[in-house]
Amino acid sequence: MSADTIAPKLEPIPPQPPAAPPSYQERMGHPKPLWMLFMTEFWERFAFYGIRWALVLYIVAQFHGGSGTGESSANQTYGAYLALVYAGAIFGGYVADRVIGYQRSILMGAVIMSAGLFMIAMPSEAVFKLGLATIIVGNGLFKPNISTMVGQLYAPADGRRDSGFTLFYMGINLGAMIAPILTGWLAEQVFGTPELPSYKVVFIASGIGMLISLVWFWIGRGQLKGVGAAPAGSGAGRVAATAIGAALAIPVVYFLLALGASSLQWILMAMFVGLGALLLVEGIRNGPRQRDMVIAMLIIFVFNVLFWCFFEQAGSSFNFLAQNIVDRDLGGWIFPVGWFQSVNSVAIITFAPLLAWLWVRMGRRNPSIPRKFGLGLVFNSLAFLLLMFALSSLVDGFGKIPFWTLFMVYVIQSIGELCLSPIGLSMVTKLAPVRLVGFGMGGWFLSTGIGNNLSGIFASHVSGESGMDVESALSGYTFGFWALIVPGVLLFLIAPLIQKLMHGVK
Repeated sequence: MSADTIAPKLEPIPPQPPAAPPSYQERMGHPKPLWMLFMTEFWERFAFYGIRWALVLYIVAQFHGGSGTGESSANQTYGAYLALVYAGAIFGGYVADRVIGYQRSILMGAVIMSAGLFMIAMPSEAVFKLGLATIIVGNGLFKPNISTMVGQLYAPADGRRDSGFTLFYMGINLGAMIAPILTGWLAEQVFGTPELPSYKVVFIASGIGMLISLVWFWIGRGQLKGVGAAPAGSGAGRVAATAIGAALAIPVVYFLLALGASSLQWILMAMFVGLGALLLVEGIRNGPRQRDMVIAMLIIFVFNVLFWCFFEQAGSSFNFLAQNIVDRDLGGWIFPVGWFQSVNSVAIITFAPLLAWLWVRMGRRNPSIPRKFGLGLVFNSLAFLLLMFALSSLVDGFGKIPFWTLFMVYVIQSIGELCLSPIGLSMVTKLAPVRLVGFGMGGWFLSTGIGNNLSGIFASHVSGESGMDVESALSGYTFGFWALIVPGVLLFLIAPLIQKLMHGVK
């Protein structure tokens, strides 16, 4: 065994030109490995969304004695956590592109995420935040790379690519739908009560889901026929070095969580500017066409920030809205707060096939990528318009708004999400420089992360100093409407200019 095999230099491995995808058996009109990746992502999203509904409620209950004064802090912690989850995708994309390959990144990420999910079940604030940091590092290795591998199953001109990403997105939402229902039932009916949920069970169940994802991918990765395998020259030493780097990254992420959302925002913005510069330099090297495509992608990233800033109220302020202001009494049965999280997923599963069919049916009239993003922002704004109406005109004598209003907010937002998110994943694989597709996917998730951090800051203002009430909610959600509708209409109008920069990419 040579010295290089034992301790190889950790210089990035030069990427190879993209090869044509292997010949796969088909299942339901798509490459068979798509369905293996579908289920791997299903269980990972089960784990991720299993804790999503519970985090802010748990923070207030466990570390603030249930006082509404803890809502603002909980919202900002949640926003910062979610932002770092997505920001970590930058480094995970780079590691997969240039160091250990996509398959090994996914396996390592799954192991680390599982450990973090079990850690947050411990009733210590320090261990809880360290567990969140561990989840963030693991997710950074996992999340961007499985999405990139979906794109690698198809040739660049394969017309099934958008449809494949939409189906993959349904796997995400199946996991997201089932997770809150199951973990909410375990927490409130089996191991706890609606008044005193057992949040620890939520976190443990999510950790088990992540372990299933790990095993599923480990067994099924042979179907990929080398797609996502380690680059030439990547041996065990690189894997060990990556694992050590991930372990060292956990306390760094813990420190970033402790900084607070406002300070973190400056760091995230600096990262975004740096990432944009690197992608643009690579685009310029590849000629005017690739340069224009990178510029178009970066413009879309900016609008993506706005979308997720307000969409991600679902994991923060909307939970407190459901708990404090929504009338959840349905004929004597109290609708659990956490179950609202599943409405989004049910709507996605219902409308995703319809929209996928509609885009194909429209043919040449199919809206361009920028216009689909504009529609996403407009639909998101309409959800806030409904909340404005409910909080100003439908409040009853007990200070409650009807159940159906928040239910429909999730549905309307979901249609906007379908116009934007699965199209965004596919867009990156088409527009990013071929040498840095994983890095480009990291940029997509970073822009989402910046929006998520802003969502926590925004949610903290909606809750105010003493907890959410009708007045603070109305003021905050009115701002949300205007902050979405104006950019949404603008993007729709300038879409032809952006489409020109995309040089025919649809």
